[in-house]
Amino acid sequence: MDCIDLAALIRDIGRGAAGARDLSRSQAQQLYGAMLDGDVPDLEQGAIAIALRMKTETVDEMAGFLAAANERLPRLGRPPGALRPIVIPSYNGARRGANLTPLLALLLQRFGVPVLVHGLGDDYGRVTSEQIFAEFGVQACRSLAQAQLAIDEYGLAYLPLPLLSPGLDRQLALRSRLGLRNCAHSLVKMLDPFHGEALLLAAATHPDYINSMRAILTISGAHALLLRGTEGEPFANPKRRPLIEHLHDGVSDVLFEAERDSLRALPQLPETCDASSTVAWLRRVLVGEASLPSPIANQLACCLYACGRSSDFNQAKALVAVECAGLAAA
Repeated sequence: MDCIDLAALIRDIGRGAAGARDLSRSQAQQLYGAMLDGDVPDLEQGAIAIALRMKTETVDEMAGFLAAANERLPRLGRPPGALRPIVIPSYNGARRGANLTPLLALLLQRFGVPVLVHGLGDDYGRVTSEQIFAEFGVQACRSLAQAQLAIDEYGLAYLPLPLLSPGLDRQLALRSRLGLRNCAHSLVKMLDPFHGEALLLAAATHPDYINSMRAILTISGAHALLLRGTEGEPFANPKRRPLIEHLHDGVSDVLFEAERDSLRALPQLPETCDASSTVAWLRRVLVGEASLPSPIANQLACCLYACGRSSDFNQAKALVAVECAGLAAA
């Protein structure tokens, strides 16, 4: 920390939206690395978090922050085979509708796609994926080695954030002390513990954040599916499909346009969003007793195509249609 003058930095970024100076990408990477390593005192961390919130982080700053976070991640090995493992960040949970992130992960596992879900066990009283997985019988991994084994042998692992990135876990915890979200809430949605080998499922709720994530992921060279999340979770709204983009090799391809027509019929969904009700409905979908909402089926096809399970997008859609038909006939 001797090479960072924190007082001068806070003075530069803390002058408000009109007078603040932005950090370069390298400055942002150095600063956030120090924060993740625990080298920035609490008072200064709070000041930095508030200053960035007031002026709004630039794409270069966020790209630097993400680079610092990714270089501190443990390296998980890509499972044997041609498929990219899919990384699903789950950080918002359910407040109104059911959290269907675990359903998407379980469907991908059924297609033989390796999946890593990471998140928090408790998120301000919302129903988290960790709680739903536990109700279903998928327990949170207790070590990185256990997560690697679960991915290699079973094709699915849930890893709590404190094991994946203790530094980002501490940054998220600042919300309870400061009363405000900070950039870590966006960064956790763009992490790649496979270090370039994964397909990221990235979601945001506000159009400005989607534009920012698109730019940041492109700068970082990520392979990702980008969409508007459902209550912040990265599954397609089961009532109306959002636009779904495939980011790869520096370009963005639109795989599905957003649905804008009025609903003809509501999909069958859990009546409440608690974990037990969600799992009971999820089990019905997996055995064909309840229909898979078409936006989730569309997103599943995008995942199969983008991870390499199918080399042709139309074939990916056909694979999902056959699976859904098989479920209906079960």
